[in-house]
Amino acid sequence: MILSRKGRPDGDHLDTVHGALSLAVESADATLLAFDFGLRRIGVAIGTTRLGTARPLTTIDAEATSRRFAAIGALIDEWQPDRLVVGIPLHADGTPHELTVRARRFARQLAGRHGLPVIEVDERYTTEIARSALREAGHGGRSERALRDAVAAQIILQAYLDRPDDRAPAA
Repeated sequence: MILSRKGRPDGDHLDTVHGALSLAVESADATLLAFDFGLRRIGVAIGTTRLGTARPLTTIDAEATSRRFAAIGALIDEWQPDRLVVGIPLHADGTPHELTVRARRFARQLAGRHGLPVIEVDERYTTEIARSALREAGHGGRSERALRDAVAAQIILQAYLDRPDDRAPAA
């Protein structure tokens, strides 16, 4: 099942449910893993609904699909998340582009491989926000890239956790 958080013109977001599974009852303490999908690296963050906080976890640095999904499988086995969150890149005006299609395919693959609900979240500007935050904290250069992707995943997940009214599925 894929949940999609679609931007409305006023900038608010709304989750819509795709599939038969309903999340009508929100777990008071759900663990979530979030992914900032990229062609070379995938940033990963973890958070819980109980605390409402997210933190960067790791960055998967692999181009081979098999290596990426092996690493993701190990993280899912270790952290036992209730749901997964995938950032969906869009142009500034909200229109999709080539990476949008690939990120949505990645979300579908996660749902199919792991049998967990996957929530798609608009990720516009998260990499730039992460880059800026890391520079302010004194991080930069090549070492910043891997950390930047994990921080971008944290920003994606935190944005989802900060909007509790939007976490309820559409009727």
